[in-house]
Formats: sequence, structure tokens, C-alpha cells
Amino acid sequence: MKKIKVLSLLFLGLSSFLTAQNQQITLEKIWGGAFSTEGMDVLHSMENGKQYTVLNFNRNTRSTSVDKYDYETLSKLETIVSSLDLDGIDFFTSYEFSKDETKMILATEVESVYRRSTLGVFYVYNIADKSLVKISEVKIQEPTFSPDASKVAYVYENNLYVKDLKEGTVAQLTDDGKRNAIINGVTDWVYEEEFSFVRAFDWNADGSRIAYLRFDESDVPEFSMDIYGQSLYPQQQVFKYPKAGENNSVVTLFSYDLKSGQKNEVSLGEAYYIPRIKWTNDKDILSVQVLNRHQNDLKLEFYNAAKNKAEIVLHETDDAYVDITDNLTFLPDNSFIWTSEQSGYNHIYHYAENGKLIDQVTEGDWEVTNYYGYDENNKTVFYQSVENGSVNRDVYAIRINGKNKKRLSSKEGTNDATFSADFSYFINTFSSAQEPYRYTLNDSKSGKVIKEIVNNDELTNELKQYTLSPKEFSTINVNGNDLNMWMIKPADFDPSKEYPLFMFQYSGPGSQSVANRWNAYNDYWYQMLAQKGYIVVCVDGRGTGFKGAAFKKVTYKELGKYEVEDQIEAAKILGKRAYIDAERIGIWGWSFGGFMSSNCILKGNEVFNMAIAVAPVTSWRFYDSIYTERYMQTPQENAGGYDNNSPINYVDNLKGHYLLIHGSGDDNVHVQNTMRMAEALIQANKQFDWAIYPDKNHGIYGGNTRLQLYTKMTNFIDEYLGDKINFEKEQMMN
Repeated sequence: MKKIKVLSLLFLGLSSFLTAQNQQITLEKIWGGAFSTEGMDVLHSMENGKQYTVLNFNRNTRSTSVDKYDYETLSKLETIVSSLDLDGIDFFTSYEFSKDETKMILATEVESVYRRSTLGVFYVYNIADKSLVKISEVKIQEPTFSPDASKVAYVYENNLYVKDLKEGTVAQLTDDGKRNAIINGVTDWVYEEEFSFVRAFDWNADGSRIAYLRFDESDVPEFSMDIYGQSLYPQQQVFKYPKAGENNSVVTLFSYDLKSGQKNEVSLGEAYYIPRIKWTNDKDILSVQVLNRHQNDLKLEFYNAAKNKAEIVLHETDDAYVDITDNLTFLPDNSFIWTSEQSGYNHIYHYAENGKLIDQVTEGDWEVTNYYGYDENNKTVFYQSVENGSVNRDVYAIRINGKNKKRLSSKEGTNDATFSADFSYFINTFSSAQEPYRYTLNDSKSGKVIKEIVNNDELTNELKQYTLSPKEFSTINVNGNDLNMWMIKPADFDPSKEYPLFMFQYSGPGSQSVANRWNAYNDYWYQMLAQKGYIVVCVDGRGTGFKGAAFKKVTYKELGKYEVEDQIEAAKILGKRAYIDAERIGIWGWSFGGFMSSNCILKGNEVFNMAIAVAPVTSWRFYDSIYTERYMQTPQENAGGYDNNSPINYVDNLKGHYLLIHGSGDDNVHVQNTMRMAEALIQANKQFDWAIYPDKNHGIYGGNTRLQLYTKMTNFIDEYLGDKINFEKEQMMN
């Protein structure tokens, strides 16, 4: 009996072990946060370079605090401010130091406007005397300290204001701001979305002047969306949205002298776009980047505010387009760092104040993917690149003369760095397809790890309870190009069997989906599909990024041509593999990826038998001017490029199963795209499935939305890829 009892216990233990090893990934677990990773809050490096601050949230007291830590020991030194000690503030959601770190701006009651823009109630906190001053009684935008922290500039209802913190007075710098007409100091919708900035004003070095942009959007066509909400009658959101070929805002640049109150308009010749303004270290010299409408002619101009005169110091042109970045950095002598694709790959350059090239800092047949900054004391530039393969990222240091390059990261995967203010330390964020995020404190001279800060070992151990499939990286030769690819196979993969193939891609210009980094939510969905018996594949075709300008810009004036050809051909090649069922190939994508998946099932109707398109562009004529014209010129100039590659014009080709999804409150890719696509399909007498998510924006999220959405997509995949017998029966019936 004793022996039997022991055997029973062993059996029970083994059974528990096997059960633990075979937990299933479910959509409820994915969207319930079961696989979330531990991270680090965005930190601010103190000017001394030895300490940093972090915004912390206390769940027990429902309060926030800004806490100071020591880089070397990682120990907490003090709490600079806590909402528990502030009258009238339950908690704040972000903070910003003044340049001298004597004051902070605290953000409360923040609400989103569009993707990047917000409105909020803001306070100035004086660290020395612990006083708190509300900047304005109304919700404002982009409050920013003057260099000496004596004033704060901000925007309210499209006008620019300056508050004197000592006197408590407020000066209104502009008075013509009007909704859907004139904007001062912040960007219009399309600048915010496509040039990636909101604050369109900047203080000069001594706080005597403010430069700002004025947007006249009077002639920009309006777009309206119904917001259904919970009321008896829907509301309507109306905003200015320039579609391709339509009128853009007329943008002008002004310099305002705070002492005299004089405002000068800056003459910039034929500047169509002004995507960046930034004062140099010289209080009189403002840098201005200007672009033509085609975005293939970029000028860097220096405006002398004292002389009210601008001159061109750098001029770049391209047969396709020139990308805008935030990498322009002025050194103490007013020479500057600049990044450019002029060599065919994105690299770092050092120019003199007059625009004369001093040195090309980095060079080679690889791309710089991030510029971190310049250490003046050691004459060293820090950057991230793909020198170790285009799917990987590493951190490097190099002398400003282009010599003594050193790799600071050591593990293969994706490395990213946040440097201390004096560049003595950096916090390295590492992950790979096999290892979740790990944060370490590193020495910036050697790259040596000093201490581990955060790891995700708990998640790693948790995932041991699941049978996961490795993400296999490789290349596939398609249309004469070696394209990066990853593949996820079922854990019990048997090469003698046939499996349905489900492809994912995004494919937008300069993007990358095949990268050696840790799982996003969708990766767990792909693991779940692999559990069900699907092979999941992602291929980065022509037009994607980090393999040189020629590879990226081959799609110029033909968005959706070469990218679609590559996905169709890749599917054909994969379908010839013995273990893939060529009759069961599907594809999906979101946004640009939805545009792609729609085109693939229409132009590749003999290859793909199902597709899912979420928030797709269905005609580039419906999308915004800056993005679309950068890659396509205007519809008036390139009608064939627009129409020959837009899925709305190929609905007659539909043979397979098509699921079309959109949020009705999408201010970016308007639901108009899906409505027009649906109408075209209806008039072509084509059957399709679709879903509209009320009031949801381009991200389609909130509450159970993502769970319901991914359940719908999973069911669609199962119905049309998962059961070959039922699919063949349906084909026979049709």
C-alpha cells in the first residue's frame, strides 16, 4: 500500500507538471494583461549627471510623486514633490523641470485632442519654497519655461500667452486665433500627425524673444465625424483636414521681442512647409527648416533676429523625398550635428556654423537608427545603429572626427539607451525575440554593466508554463531581393504535414516589422494561432526601412505596387514548401497594412483566399496631404500612381473571404475609406464581412474592444483557413 501511495503521488506530481507545461494562450489572457512586462518610467537626468528623477504612482494613496535617485547606487535620495503635500491636486500625470531645475511644471486634468496634442490644467511648483501657482484657470496647451524660469509661455484657444511668474501678470502675444481658421504657437492636425510635433514656439537663449508659427487654415477643407456617444442626438466633430492635392495651411514664422512687443514676420522665400524651428546657442540666431510641397528640397536657414534676415546654410535635395528628424544639435561653438541619407544610408555629419562640412562622423552600408547626443568633454557622439544586422540594434560611441568607434552594447537583439546629462552613464534597454526587456545601468566609456535595474525574470518563469514556438528569423529571396522574414510554426510541427499559412505585414515606407525584439501583444496572438495549427509569417518587402535609401524609396510615386508584388510572390514561394498548404493562405494588416492586405487579396486573388483589413486606406486620394504627397506627389500630378494601386479600384477581383474593420471616430484614416470600399464591393455584388466600432479612433481600443475585435478576427481565420474540408465544400457550392 505504501508503494502504491508513493506511485500515486508521483503520478499526480507528473500530471500537475505536464498541465503546467501545457497552459494555453487565450485572447482573454493576452488582453487581460497576463503577459505584460515590467518597465521603467520615463526618467529625467539631472544636470549634474549623477542623479535622475522618476514620476512614481502610489496605488494605495492614489498619489503621485517626483523622486530623485542616484545613478551609481540606484537608491532613492529624496522626494522632490508629492501630490499628498499639494492643496487642490489629487495627482499629476507628468512634470517638466526648468533649465536651472529650481521649478517644475506639473500637469493635471489632461485630456487628449489628437494623437500627440493635449489640453490640461498646469501648475508651477517652486522647489525651494514649495509654493504652487496655477498657470491658468482654464485648460491650456504646451506650457514651457523661459530659460531663466521667470516666465511660462503657453497656448490657449489658438493664441500665444506669456505669464510672468514673479509679477503674476499675463501678456497676450497674439489675438487672431480662431478655431478652424487661425492657429498660433501649436500645429494644425496634419503637421501634428505627419511632422510629429505640437509645440510650434521656442524661447531664445536668454528669454528675450519667442519664435512661433502661425497657421492660416481658412482655405483648408473641413472633415466632419459623427460622435454617437450616449446622448439622444449624436454630436459632430469638425476639423480641418487637407487631403492629398488639397489646400494646406499657409504657415508663417514670427519672431516676437518681449521687451519691445515688436513682432517681425520672417521672410523665408518659397517655403511651403516649416517642419522645425529651433534657436541656436546664439540668442539672435534661429534655425529654421523649410520644405517644398514635394518634400524633396530641404533648406536649413539661420535667421538673425537682430537684423531680421535669413540665410541658407545647408541645402539637401533628393529624387524622392527628404525625411525630417529631431537630430539637429548645436554645439557650444554653434557648429552642429546633422543626420542625412545623402550617402545612400542614414549617417551623422558635423557641420560648421556656416554650413561647411567638417566631418562625416559615421559611414558604411548600414543605417544610424537613433542619435543620442554629444559629449562635449570627451568629444564623443553616441548613437544607435544596425551595424550588427538590420533586425538588430546596438549602442555605439564614436569620436566626433569619426574615429575610435566602440560598440557599447553586448547582447544581440534590440538595445536602446538613455544617457545621463553628463554622458557618464546610460541605462540600456535590451530585449530580443527570446528574452524580455532588461534594464541595466552601464558605464558610457566601456559599455560595462554596472547594475541591473529591472528584469522580467518573473514573466520568463511564467511563460515556462506555456508551450511556445520560437520566432525563426531568416531571409527569403523575392523579386531579386533578400527580404527579412520571421516564421512561427506550431510547437508540434511535423514537416510531413501541411499547415495553413497566415501572413502579417505593415509595409509602410521606412517601417520595420521583422525585428529581433520582445513580444508585443500581437506576437502572443500569433503564438495562440500557432497553438491552433497555423504557421504565421511576416516579410518586410521593398519600401521598408533600415536597409538603405534605395531599398526604402523604390516605392516612390507607386505606393502599394512593389510592396504588394513582394507579399504575393513571398506567399507563392512559401506555398511551394511541402509543409504549407498553398490553398489556405491568408494575410492581415492594420492601417497601411490594411491597405496592403486589401490589395493582396484583390491583386493576388489566386494566392490569398482570405484577408483582414483593419482601418485601411482604400484610396490614397482620401488620405492627408503631407504623408501621401511625400511618397506620391499630388493626385493632379500622379493620377495613375494613386488609382493603379488603390484597392477600391479592384473590387471586381475579389474571390476569397474579406473582413473589413474600422472605427467610426478615426480622425486619421477616416471611416470614409471603409464606407467607400464597402459601397464599391456592394455594387460589384461581392460578399464580404465587416465591422464598424462606434466612436473608436485609429487604435480601436477601450474596455473590451480589443478582446472583441481579436475574437472576431480569430473566428474569421478559423472559419476560412482552419478547416480545409469545409473550405473545399464551400468552394464547390459557389
